Amino acid sequence: MKHPTFRQHERGMVLVTSLLLLVVVTLLAVGLFRSFGIDEKIAGNMREKQRALQAAETAEEYAEHFLASGQATAPITCTTSQTAPAGQVCTAASGLANPAVLPWPYAIKYTPTNMDVSASGGFNNGFGTYYNTPEFFITYLGVTGSGLGKIYQIDAVGYGGSANTAAVVESTYQVTSTVKDLGGT
Repeated sequence: MKHPTFRQHERGMVLVTSLLLLVVVTLLAVGLFRSFGIDEKIAGNMREKQRALQAAETAEEYAEHFLASGQATAPITCTTSQTAPAGQVCTAASGLANPAVLPWPYAIKYTPTNMDVSASGGFNNGFGTYYNTPEFFITYLGVTGSGLGKIYQIDAVGYGGSANTAAVVESTYQVTSTVKDLGGT
């Protein structure tokens, strides 16, 4: 009668252990690849968010420059969109009911130099194409307490590479007229 040797039992254990180790390594590899894909999506979303925010801030800064340069006209009830450098100051009654609802009906479109805008968005030759032109909306809020200035509210929107990526910024801007006595006779 032959008894199995200890060595024959070990050969079966090596096979089972190797298969289990292979399964564990495969699961780890699949998890890592999936993790990298999610990280890339997060990074892409952050990039698009920053692009939209920068576009909105550019439009807001242009609106502030527009007001500071004395180009503001008397406030009107706004009914149409315009393109910068022309502009309009709207009455509070024709202001934006909800700045989060896009597109805005009476905004001023402002396209910075070298900005590529296309409804298809995405990237063109390595450079980011924006989904839509940045816009701003100026609302006249009234005069300052001293009566020497006017207060405006500026709402601006910028887009990233798609309609799903938009940033809205809002500021209150004061334009003050002052008189300075330089002396003399």
